[in-house]
Amino acid sequence: MKVGKLNLSSKALVAPMAEVTDAPFRQICREFGAGLTFTQMVSAKGIVVNSFDSLKALAFSRSEKPIGVQLLANNPDYIQKAIQELKPLKPDLIDLNCGCSVAAVTRHELGASILDNPVLLGTLVKAMKDSAEEIPISVKIRLGKDKNNLSILKNTEIIEKNGASLVFIHARTRSDSYAVNPDWQWIKKVKENLSIPVIGNGSLFEPSDCINLLNETGCDAVLLARGILGNPFVFRRLNSIIDTGRDPGFPDVDEVKKTALHHMNLIRRDSGDINGPKKARKHLIWYFRFFNGVYEFIKGIFSVDSFPLMEEFINEHVEKIKNNSYPEANFENIKKSFNERVLFWINENKQETDNY
Repeated sequence: MKVGKLNLSSKALVAPMAEVTDAPFRQICREFGAGLTFTQMVSAKGIVVNSFDSLKALAFSRSEKPIGVQLLANNPDYIQKAIQELKPLKPDLIDLNCGCSVAAVTRHELGASILDNPVLLGTLVKAMKDSAEEIPISVKIRLGKDKNNLSILKNTEIIEKNGASLVFIHARTRSDSYAVNPDWQWIKKVKENLSIPVIGNGSLFEPSDCINLLNETGCDAVLLARGILGNPFVFRRLNSIIDTGRDPGFPDVDEVKKTALHHMNLIRRDSGDINGPKKARKHLIWYFRFFNGVYEFIKGIFSVDSFPLMEEFINEHVEKIKNNSYPEANFENIKKSFNERVLFWINENKQETDNY
């Protein structure tokens, strides 16, 4: 897919995710064939006032291209000034978040709350376009406030009219929880209504989900989020299906271990030996949720606090999996728990996970 000078090699893209899409995560996704990654969502105001956390969240290297930056903003002045700061970094895409529905964001009239203000939405997109010049801009959007207030068609027309190069559609409303199935029909309606590329998003966990979304809606690409946590293998599988019609399947436990340890070492390089283990734990749990012994893994990984001990624990855990030392897990329950809450182990080990 080509958008201006941006040429994407894959129809599978990585969504921006807070506390997830850091440099190690993005590298893993690229290695398995993601066509585009995003930094974590970052405040436009934070960039303008030189907030350390904001500047750290949007940092990326030249080797990561193509890469997008997602901004959180509701003020056209801040968004223009932020883009002027971003331009020397040469991101390949600049996105406006109009999809985040968490209360900490919407109560400040940011994210999905902008869906209720089409005039502001148009002003923000035009300000982005004027400031970004040749850098493509996009908007990530939901269907509307709730089922009785579906503004997706009007809002996406405004987005296109004011200069966006593409639109990402999360096919849920602002009020929908993750337990609510996404309504893909609206992605199809938007695709039929716009001339710019339309990217579909929402409950894409398997390559088959992505293929079904592409076929049913005619969207140009898919944006993956929760489905790639501990599962970057979906990029390789989806690209293979599109290119050859063949699914190489989910990898065996040895390849998952190899990838998990690689990811862990990237986190170690990025965050160091003191802060790194805490950041690595959730990723390691996500990798091993596909195998028997997941709750034993959760309990054990929180009992070690150094990378060498983590690696030793992982090696021992994998040997137990291969030797069938764990009882058969109820993967339907694990999948349901994960799909509704990615930190699905909170209830089981609350005293050990309050910091997440």
